[in-house]
Amino acid sequence: MQETSTSSKLVVEPRPVSSRRSFLGAASSAGAAASAFMIIKPQLVRGQGKERLKAGIIGTGGRGSGAIMDMLQGTENVDLTVMGDMFEDRLEGSLRNVRERAEKAGVADRIKVAPDARFMGPDAYKKVLATDIDIVLLCTPPGYRSIHFEAAIKAGKHLFAEKPFAVDAVGCRKVMDACREATRRNLTIMTGAQRRYQQEYVETVDKIRSGAIGEILSTEAHWEGTPVIQQRARQPQWSDSEFQHRAWYSFVWICGDQIVEQHLHNIDVINWVMGMHPVKVTAMGGAAWRPREEIYGNIYDHIAAQFEYPNGVRMLSYCRQYPRELGYNNISEMVVGSKGVSNCRNMGTRVNVSPYVAEHTAMAASIRGERPYINDGLAVAESTMTCIMARESAYTGQTITWDMMMQSNQDLMPKDLSNNAKIPVPPLPVPGVYKFV
Repeated sequence: MQETSTSSKLVVEPRPVSSRRSFLGAASSAGAAASAFMIIKPQLVRGQGKERLKAGIIGTGGRGSGAIMDMLQGTENVDLTVMGDMFEDRLEGSLRNVRERAEKAGVADRIKVAPDARFMGPDAYKKVLATDIDIVLLCTPPGYRSIHFEAAIKAGKHLFAEKPFAVDAVGCRKVMDACREATRRNLTIMTGAQRRYQQEYVETVDKIRSGAIGEILSTEAHWEGTPVIQQRARQPQWSDSEFQHRAWYSFVWICGDQIVEQHLHNIDVINWVMGMHPVKVTAMGGAAWRPREEIYGNIYDHIAAQFEYPNGVRMLSYCRQYPRELGYNNISEMVVGSKGVSNCRNMGTRVNVSPYVAEHTAMAASIRGERPYINDGLAVAESTMTCIMARESAYTGQTITWDMMMQSNQDLMPKDLSNNAKIPVPPLPVPGVYKFV
């Protein structure tokens, strides 16, 4: 791990960590293993020689607006020039919001989004990627991530991709292939797994992997918090498609369920510590609190899982979303070693730098060839598949293996998302009724 200073901002540069399977998979592609540890040659850097880099965004909701500000504050030489979203009101609202925030932060002059560079509708992503941007921020609901991810790499764009990378097995494998192609093309991939750029995590994980707490015996991951509900009611004029897009966190096809959409952060930390993904999982869950009403969709409100890694080490995973007034929250990780216990950040230095900003600083430096090449895509894709694997175990009531996921035909994207299409919501998954495919 190294620390460098850019424009008075501390940049945390974590040591590259790949699982054995990730490394072997990448090595099978020509030159992939070597490029994972090289400085990008100037002639291979898309933005090389430009005074400034141009960025566009696909998905302008709350996290998208936040990612814009993180990027503008993380580096001085990137401008926002293009925006795309499903809905015009969301896009225009985001643009007003980030302009106000950028004005206070002194970076408003770098928001250069002309009226003809604002694209709306289901094909907005294609129009964004067809422009001359160097970087694209992928911040839509995760049901679309694999589609946009693959298209961005094909378009030759460096990218920041919010987590998770997919909601089903087919989408996750599509992203894995795109990550390998990005390595071949020296396209930088930064992810929304920001703990990988939080200094106290980076230093602690490095020490754990170096033996600071001895042999790893067991691990835990927790995300026990409050519900996420974007909409409180369905407007009469909304079609099924518009309603489910605006209330996306409630529907499995576009959200992935909490263990995929939120708990990925904690599960990703344990995969990072272990340097590999689990080979199987047995999980259970259900909806104890969420009412059986349309606005609450068809996701669970709690899942508990036991994962097993190739070396026999296990991870206990717990996530839930219960009302705030119940008073219990726990968002954490734990690693038990033969010589001690760590919460994965207790042996690192706390710094006054947001990891959300630090990752954008590192991304721009990677694109310019000013630091080692960054492609965190495959590691976070594996963590995404890990989470989907646990969800499928909880839904089916069966033990699900990694090999089963890599052969699964599961594709949750509705075939017709037109405004007049009827998109029925599947019932809450019931073990013994719900089938793994």
